This record gives sequence, C-alpha cells and structure tokens, in this order.
Amino acid sequence: MAAAAAGPQGRSGESLGVFLLAGLSEQSFSAILRAMKGVIVAAGYGTRFLPVTKTIPKEMLPLVTRPSIDFIVEEFISSGITEILFITSRRKKALEDYFDREVELETAFRAAGDEKKLAKIAPPRAQCYFVRQTEMRGTGHALLQARAFIGKDPFIVAYPDDLHFGEVPLARQLIQAWEKTGCTVLATLHDPPDINRYGIISIAPDGLHVTGIVEKPAPGQEPSREASIGRFLYTPDFLDELASQWKQHREGEFFHTPAVLALAKKGRVVFHRVEGQRLDTGEPGGYLEAIIRYAQSVPELSKELERILGHRVP
Repeated sequence: MAAAAAGPQGRSGESLGVFLLAGLSEQSFSAILRAMKGVIVAAGYGTRFLPVTKTIPKEMLPLVTRPSIDFIVEEFISSGITEILFITSRRKKALEDYFDREVELETAFRAAGDEKKLAKIAPPRAQCYFVRQTEMRGTGHALLQARAFIGKDPFIVAYPDDLHFGEVPLARQLIQAWEKTGCTVLATLHDPPDINRYGIISIAPDGLHVTGIVEKPAPGQEPSREASIGRFLYTPDFLDELASQWKQHREGEFFHTPAVLALAKKGRVVFHRVEGQRLDTGEPGGYLEAIIRYAQSVPELSKELERILGHRVP
C-alpha cells in the first residue's frame, strides 16, 4: 500500500502530536490519511492553445504519447491518493473517456496476446469521479463543486498546468508538510524566472507560515522570492471559509485566494518549497519545453531528440 495510507507509525512524535493536541486520536489521524482525496481542476477553456482547444481539452495535449493530465493522476496515485475528482465542463468529455476502459482495444490486444499494449491502455489504479462546473465563475466556484466529495477531510488540489517530476511526488511532499503542521499547505517555487507572473507569498518570522499573497506584484515590490504554483493541500476549514465567502459574493468570477488569506490571518497556512523539477504547460512556450524535457528523461526519446536536433540538448 502507498505511503500516504500507511498510518502514523514511523513518523515523528511531533507530527502526530499536532493532531493529538487538536483532539484527534491516533486512530482518527490514521483514518484521515487513508481518506486523503485529490481534486484536479480542469474546467477552463484553454484559450492560449486555440485553435486546437476548440475540440481537444488542453489537459489532453500530450507530452509525446501521454496526455499531460495523466502525469497529475500518476503523481496522486504515487502519493497514496486513490480517490480523484475531476472538475470539468461540458466540453471535456474526452477526459472521462480517457480514464475509462477501452473495451474494443482491450479485446483486440488480448486476442493478439499483446500485454505491453494492454498495459498502456489500462485505467488508473484509482476511483475517478467527474463533476461539471456549469458556469465559468472562477477557481473558488469550481472548488465548491468538490464539497460533497471531500466532506470534512483534508485534500490535495492540482491545476494541470503544473507538472512535477522528482524522487518524491509533489502531492506527497505536501502531505508530509501537513502531517507536521496540520495546516493548509501551498507549494512554492523559489525565485523562478518571470517571478512577477505569479502570486508571491509573504512569510512570517518563523520562516514557515504564510501571512499574505500578492498577485503579480510590480518588479521590486515582491514580499518574498517564493512563488505559489498550482498545487495545494487544503484543510477542511478552507471549504468552510470558501462557502462563507461565496454567500457574500455578488458578481464576476469568484477566486480561492481570499479564503486562503483568511486562513493565513489565523496562522493556518504554511508553504512548502517544491523539491524536484516543475514544468509549466500553461502556455505554448512552456508546453514545448515540457515536451523536450520529458523526452530527455526517456532513453529512447532522448536518442531521437539528439538525432533530430543534431546535438545533445543541455
């Protein structure tokens, strides 16, 4: 069984102590770990990739042979998350089809005794659920669609633009930070290029807690060099805060950031600096780089890349 479901044995007394002080027994703590769920927000239009996204969801654009969203699902499963909710829209039915069985191909490959191809089309080792955001009303509105699925447990949220490759899956890194603190956790990059394109966090004197977020600050006005990216671990009070703010919302898009800031004011948000490589597929240039970097990591593709370009890519 994956690490996230292993229970508290082998963790520090400090980590478990956070939850015991919060009134949770060791058994309850273990149950929460087993119940950790994942949410992938994939409802947007993908307009930066027009015209292809007229008919193909941006999340289905491949890194060579695998849709980019497949890497997020793999990250979740490798982190011990086996219940995954996809927040989609009416134009994203291809996502549901991709993560379902393909009976016709299975039959053909099984008749041919082709185990390698059968393995390539096997559904993920997780329960996949889908809900539609019927109106494009922002990230906060999208996450509220997950409330019935999540219940009162902590959960991971991923935005598919951000792919991660590393020894420890990024979702697992956030779970480890939550185990130590019991807080909502933001994944950050330290001093990325074009830092002013990101939301930049303000950091408390303890070097761990988040006190604020400034979206796309002007050059020289950054409160830190830590940039928030599309991976979060939210505690149950986040959805409560989000629902409360939604009741006050009147018009326009409704975003998740104010709810995070409300928790930060209560000392309930920390950050975790990403360990490993993050690739940004949210715009065409980053997507092209992601294809190249992924190809470099696969021996047979790396050889083809060198052959095509006539030299080794640094």
